[in-house]
Amino acid sequence: MTERLLAIDGLVARIGRADVIRDVELFVDAGEAVCLLGPNGAGKTTLLRTISGLVDAREGSIALSGRDITRERPWNRVGLGIAHVPQDRRTFAGLSVVENLRMGAYLCPSEFETRRERVYEMFPVLHEKRDADAGDLSGGQQQMLAIGRALMSGPRLLLLDEPTLGLAPNLVQGLQEQLAALAATKEIAMLLVEQNVGLATAVCERAYVLHAGHMTISDRRVAELSDQELADAYLGAAA
Repeated sequence: MTERLLAIDGLVARIGRADVIRDVELFVDAGEAVCLLGPNGAGKTTLLRTISGLVDAREGSIALSGRDITRERPWNRVGLGIAHVPQDRRTFAGLSVVENLRMGAYLCPSEFETRRERVYEMFPVLHEKRDADAGDLSGGQQQMLAIGRALMSGPRLLLLDEPTLGLAPNLVQGLQEQLAALAATKEIAMLLVEQNVGLATAVCERAYVLHAGHMTISDRRVAELSDQELADAYLGAAA
């Protein structure tokens, strides 16, 4: 039986005085890739930040492998197996590529070399640039580094917030292939927020659509989504 890795029930989260997500329910099983679709401002980034503990839940619950983590601090969630790649990448300028990767493995230094080599296999350019300052990398290389750094923590759940944002088409294709290959291993579950519908549907098995803080489509097989539903998801038409 497949393990229910992430389970969100009745989640409400607020930014300032406004509830940005309301009564959200979502689940991700171990090893599966799930996409979260919706227009800008729908609350997708806030949902990922609430899962990783950067935004407090006002109501509802978040469980990881049956353990309630709703009030756990962000660093504890990393230790429990959640890694978050934010929209703006946030690599550490002033540190080299390899130093950035080492920061990702700060909770498990004994695994550093093994995990670093796996990241280099996934993104060979990071090996080539291992001594370069992260701030001098291209946008695509910084995105690879952000993902690689997240993988260094040995996550069970990888949260990806629009990883192709601002990337050239050839880089998007390469990243899609790498994420699809990672998803195919079934070793790490992924919750992917992505505006590139082709990438989202190529990488993920199931989809949720968020509009104005509410789920308008829940737990749908990606292959069953119609072209009209996909267009509505990105253009913001409410169901």
